[in-house]
Amino acid sequence: MPGPHLANLRAQDAPAETIRRALRTGRVHHAYLFEGPDGVGKELAAFGLAQALVCEKRGDTSAEACGACSACVRALPDPKTTRSKHPDIVVLERALYEPAAIGRRTPENQDLSIDQVRTLVLAHAQFPPHEGKARVFIVRRAEEMSTAAANALLKTLEEPIQKMHFIVLTSQPDALLPTILSRVQRVRFAPLPEALVAELLEARGVTKETAQRVAPLSGGSMEIALSLCDEEETEAREAFVTSALAAIDAPTMAATLELGEKSKGDKVALRIHLLALASRLSRIAKEKEPAERWAARYGHVLQALRDLDSNASPQLTLESMFIKMR
Repeated sequence: MPGPHLANLRAQDAPAETIRRALRTGRVHHAYLFEGPDGVGKELAAFGLAQALVCEKRGDTSAEACGACSACVRALPDPKTTRSKHPDIVVLERALYEPAAIGRRTPENQDLSIDQVRTLVLAHAQFPPHEGKARVFIVRRAEEMSTAAANALLKTLEEPIQKMHFIVLTSQPDALLPTILSRVQRVRFAPLPEALVAELLEARGVTKETAQRVAPLSGGSMEIALSLCDEEETEAREAFVTSALAAIDAPTMAATLELGEKSKGDKVALRIHLLALASRLSRIAKEKEPAERWAARYGHVLQALRDLDSNASPQLTLESMFIKMR
């Protein structure tokens, strides 16, 4: 959108004011941790702050980028690459770059590697920004950093350099090294209101009926809401719910273990599937007897969701939930 990118941030008044106050006073911290659920505006805020820092026309006491200069236009992520075109705004994310571009032979399938930190951060840490205003590193899904990558990044955070800023994004702050947490300014982002999720879905072309149905299941996350609207995701979700209901009353734990194995690699997808299961169990509890049993099972799903939010293992969380439900 034209204009200051930060102006597009919705329902995040406290984080927005923290960012604007830092810009107005000229006291922008060298490292921020934007934490909160996925799909609530953390990345939008990160690029909004980065845009303001490199803006060619922003005054020293202005809280907004101009949104129109060459630097502002190039600061925003390209829809195809999801990276900024501005040379002083660098995005780090697992598997975002071809292996050869970061000195690797194999893709980053498991984590954000130390090779990416070495190539994109450490190799440039001692040099001034290309265009003089600031250099900004945005780390997506920081919980996916390998220990080696996190320790390498820590060295730079421990010795902040003028005009260099880090914006670290995560939905799982407890998964980060305590030493990193101690060197960043933490800014918390809350789930979006259901009404806003529905409004944003409709703005993207989703029917009002679907938006109203999906919003309560989204947990205030646009990422989850959009996934819930996806036809293929809907089929996968329904298949999970059907399998889960069958596994609850199956004579053995085989089906449970199979579901756990399938779910261990994607916490976001599992959370969406559990929300759908919770919704189905809530309806069943109103229709079937004994209602107490189904209500208790519904409660076990809610506990599993809380466990996932506390960085528990997806596979162990699911298996533990089924043991309780059975």
